[in-house]
Amino acid sequence: MAAKGTIYGINGPIVYIAGDSGFQMNEMVYVGEANLVGEVIGLTSERTTIEVYEETTGLKPGEPVTGTGAPVSVTLAPGIITNIFDGIERPLAAIKKSSGYYIDRGVHVTSLDTEKKWQTHMTVKRGDHVYGGTIIAEVPETRAITHKVMIPPDLEGDVLSVVSDGEYTINDTLLTIMTKDGTEKAITMTQKWPIRIPRPTVKRYPASKPLITGQRILDTLFPLAKGGTAAIPGGFGTGKTMTQHQIAKWSDADIIIYIGCGERGNEMTQVLEEFSELIDPKSGNPLMERTTLIANTSNMPVAAREASLYSGLTLAEYYRDMGYNVAIMADSTSRWAEALRELSGRLEEMPAEEGFPAYLASRLSQFYERAGMVQNLNGTEGSVSIIGAVSPQGGDFSEPVTQNTKRFVRCFWGLDKNLAYARHFPAIQWLTSYSEYLTDLSSWYSEHVDKNFVNYRNQLVTILNQESSLMEIVKLIGGDVLPDDQKLTLEIARVIRLGFLQQNAFHKDDTCVSMEKQFKMMEVILYLYQKSRELVARGMPMSVLKAEGIFEKVIAIKYDVPNDNLQLLDLYRKQIDDFYDAVLEKNA
Repeated sequence: MAAKGTIYGINGPIVYIAGDSGFQMNEMVYVGEANLVGEVIGLTSERTTIEVYEETTGLKPGEPVTGTGAPVSVTLAPGIITNIFDGIERPLAAIKKSSGYYIDRGVHVTSLDTEKKWQTHMTVKRGDHVYGGTIIAEVPETRAITHKVMIPPDLEGDVLSVVSDGEYTINDTLLTIMTKDGTEKAITMTQKWPIRIPRPTVKRYPASKPLITGQRILDTLFPLAKGGTAAIPGGFGTGKTMTQHQIAKWSDADIIIYIGCGERGNEMTQVLEEFSELIDPKSGNPLMERTTLIANTSNMPVAAREASLYSGLTLAEYYRDMGYNVAIMADSTSRWAEALRELSGRLEEMPAEEGFPAYLASRLSQFYERAGMVQNLNGTEGSVSIIGAVSPQGGDFSEPVTQNTKRFVRCFWGLDKNLAYARHFPAIQWLTSYSEYLTDLSSWYSEHVDKNFVNYRNQLVTILNQESSLMEIVKLIGGDVLPDDQKLTLEIARVIRLGFLQQNAFHKDDTCVSMEKQFKMMEVILYLYQKSRELVARGMPMSVLKAEGIFEKVIAIKYDVPNDNLQLLDLYRKQIDDFYDAVLEKNA
């Protein structure tokens, strides 16, 4: 019997019930005559506190509150991929049919299509012993993703009956099992899972493989491991969303879950339009066939923002349990923290730094710690990588959300407004960014790319750091007084910045670059540096070296060498040797 209560007080999205109502903590409830979705977030003997995920305008004291007896959960079954949900897994396309372009209050639609029939191939037979995570059927969800129907984590037993291969809806019984306590249990394609509880795994693995994004500054300088965590902080207009778009489009994750948390509606529209047009480079199918979008825009109720991150995470963990590598784009965790701040204010809690609640750090850690490369219950391996955008006000990285995020992520891609205004994209500042995964991944780079990869990468970073120190001198006394070897360092740093770090998302060969091409580009730049140093050591002035135009040629590699013809890169070594000989000849 579901618990019932009566509204006593209302404070924005927070609703109070007087006395002990019989509800459970984190229970999903329906509030008021309009049946608004809410969650129990506080229980005492005097009152029950409920967070409502919809607009509470027009609610009155005395209206009923009905419990469901279950926590806030998401429905897990075929039909998640390609779908677009709001923050509590309501499909926006189905809502549009029932209430138009704007979401009506109290609208109730099933999370997934219960009428659609899916082609199902059974992988267990009668008499098999099954346990949590056992794959019992395979369903081609899209052309790119095969959905593996699993036994819920808390069930175990022997198979009594199995249906034959064919077409079934997500609520049709596929098999019945006899559990340990002797009860028969019907198993369908559908699972329910509470969003705030991580799905169980056998063990976690240390970071060992990179998430290849095709973006040179990320893959080479500040790599992210599969199952790792990264933060992209940056002020307005520095390209947080665009960087996430690029990673979502080109990374080698099997599945992308994009959470637009409190973002502007036009940005989410851009994501929807772009992703529906894009072709997945790996399969040749539309990118949407391996993508799920959670659109929780800034004009939607604030409380639902708080739930949207957990909804997206739970969907990601579900596909991870099938053995897929999933990447989550959370855009932006700052808007999520602002929702926490607003709710905390409504609850009259003591504010901490900048008005954020004292538990901001623990909530952020709960979120990021659900990432990881793991062994699943069924023996497969899968990963969830989390890339969270942070939007500090005025680009101030000392504010609480950025600082607390830095504590829990191992990869920090700091965006710089000066680079963005100079049209240098991705606008990741190489002096403030870092990746703690580099040492974990160095053996992978040696094995799969080249044994010199990490060494070359370190040389590039050294040159960029030297440039930063020299620029301080240049600002004071000008560049003309520098000796030629330092002028050369500045010139090579310019080649690295323009030819390697800067990347054009609209150029077919430059938008996504393979690891092999990244390595060869580094090799050419460092070979040019070596040969130029030899010339400078022989007394050749920098003005003579620059006159040959070789530096501009090397900058243009990214456009001049197609991704399918990397042999052309080997010709650049000969061009550099010719440049070396020409300078010696002219100035002998």
